[in-house]
Amino acid sequence: MTVKNGVLRDSDIAVIGMSCRLPGAPGIEEFWDLLRTGRSTVTRQSDGNWRAAVQGPGDFDAAFFGMSPRQAAATDPQQRMMLELGWEALESARILPGDLRGTDTGVFVGVAADDYATLLRRSGTAIGGHTVTGLHRSLTANRLSYLLGLRGPSFTVDSAQSSSLVAVQLACESLLRGESTVAVVGGVSLILAEESTAGMALMGALSPDGRCFTFDARANGYVRGEGGVAVVLKPLARAVEDGDRVHCVIRGGAINNDGGGPSLTHPAREAQEALLRRAYERAGVAPGDVRYVELHGTGTKAGDPVEAAALGAVLGAAHAPGRRLAVGSVKTNIGHLEGASGIVGLVKAALCVREGMLPPSLNYRTPNPDIPLDELNLRVQTELEQWPAHESEGPRVAGVSSFGMGGTNAHVILEEAPVV
Repeated sequence: MTVKNGVLRDSDIAVIGMSCRLPGAPGIEEFWDLLRTGRSTVTRQSDGNWRAAVQGPGDFDAAFFGMSPRQAAATDPQQRMMLELGWEALESARILPGDLRGTDTGVFVGVAADDYATLLRRSGTAIGGHTVTGLHRSLTANRLSYLLGLRGPSFTVDSAQSSSLVAVQLACESLLRGESTVAVVGGVSLILAEESTAGMALMGALSPDGRCFTFDARANGYVRGEGGVAVVLKPLARAVEDGDRVHCVIRGGAINNDGGGPSLTHPAREAQEALLRRAYERAGVAPGDVRYVELHGTGTKAGDPVEAAALGAVLGAAHAPGRRLAVGSVKTNIGHLEGASGIVGLVKAALCVREGMLPPSLNYRTPNPDIPLDELNLRVQTELEQWPAHESEGPRVAGVSSFGMGGTNAHVILEEAPVV
């Protein structure tokens, strides 16, 4: 399916491994079960706030990862979780982590939160020899490279909520340049200090109802979630040559910034449209071939209408009337993982493409009056359904969007794995 004239496209990137630690889903298959059965993991926590909480964020086998108990205690649990997720993703890809030592394997991680630093400072914990490395976000990627002896690029991306999908795009570009031979890409976000939730609430970002009402008339903010995801990427031609199991293919993507709008944190429709057009042009994918888009879809009053308008202009308009583009948001299941949210959406879309199914997007009852779905040729996916089939159907294609509050936008295009 991704073979043209008997030759695999040089720009295709294979997703060959996936791991996750998400609310209600300690593994990838559990995550798919949560999605297809349409469950929400959002609950009111002991601090009175609504969120989707991951279990045992502090659980960690320090000795396995070559760390002393004191060193582990001084290290942000997000760093610890990335070690676990990276290792598990490589195992999922059927790669022995030790076999990568000395190779140009890259590590790209999206992280936007530093709650652990706030927590330690508030508790009056003494500064020690492991404080700097334990709390510095750059080490979230670097520590995995150090553990496995990886010599490819290794860095942490912070573009706010779009961090991890930006990391995916940067990893793909590194693979295409030959700078990396394999890439481990992740995103982690843990809610450990009440100050971060208070700040988001004062900013007006959080829903008082504790739900993401994506594209719904009740949209009034988002609910927070926590956890992490990692994927392993490799050029498709090499993955096929190596006999790897390919979950899906990344055809391409793009990154841009709003470059000025009504305010620093208000999204710009024109920039999102430009992003989509550039992504599909670069990927060589016709917008009319896309059957599903995993939205940024936070359920905010400003963000949802802008996102819908841009999608309608570029993708909805490319579909015949009555063949409306399906859209949905995993944030309705597990909340908004902020810096890790983009790669969570990518994994959801990858599973949809792999399984040929579209799971329901929750909390949708009445269309947002500022989102004319019929006019935009969009529809919210509210039930578990087979992948929408059309005449002359080609491979299954999905898009994934993620936008940062400072205007850094990312969109990535996925296609089903080839049959070779």
